[in-house]
Amino acid sequence: MADTPGGPGSLHIGSEPTLEEQIAAYQREFQDLDPQVEQIVSALSRLNRRMNVAYGRQTSALGISNTDWEVLKALVLSGAPYRMGPGELAKRLGLTPAAMTHRIDRMVTEGLVTRERDESNRVRVIVELTAEGREKWLEAMRLATVFEEDLLQDLSSEERTALGDVLTRLLRRVEHAQPDAGGRLSDLD
Repeated sequence: MADTPGGPGSLHIGSEPTLEEQIAAYQREFQDLDPQVEQIVSALSRLNRRMNVAYGRQTSALGISNTDWEVLKALVLSGAPYRMGPGELAKRLGLTPAAMTHRIDRMVTEGLVTRERDESNRVRVIVELTAEGREKWLEAMRLATVFEEDLLQDLSSEERTALGDVLTRLLRRVEHAQPDAGGRLSDLD
């Protein structure tokens, strides 16, 4: 029997198999697989990847990268006056000091942050969010809010609450089991 396009066993040349196709292939090759668990983790993985692509398109339209966004976000989360040391930023973002220095150099050139010597400790450097950097962060938040509301539009308030609770529990379990996994595996990620 020939497979119809998109039917069971069909190959999507150049594209990713559907979740169902992926799970069926995994079950064929690894019989101990729990298809329910695989559906959940594969859907989360694909959703995360696609959301990162969508956010990347939004930040790119604003003239910043996802990596710039991460630095802006860390500075905003630090609270006014939105200042941190480069070492603290590197640790928070899971980067090496050299990678953080390169990122800060670029962002200073783009006017998103400033880098100054700490007046109270001349050895220490302070990275501070500029007005332009804060505006880019705010515009990215505006775009993300529209995207996220659209993403969740079919969920009721109760479903959103339940989903948020479940995902938070899963996140806490991973954070507890892998407390050092908040950063990246390499500076290329």
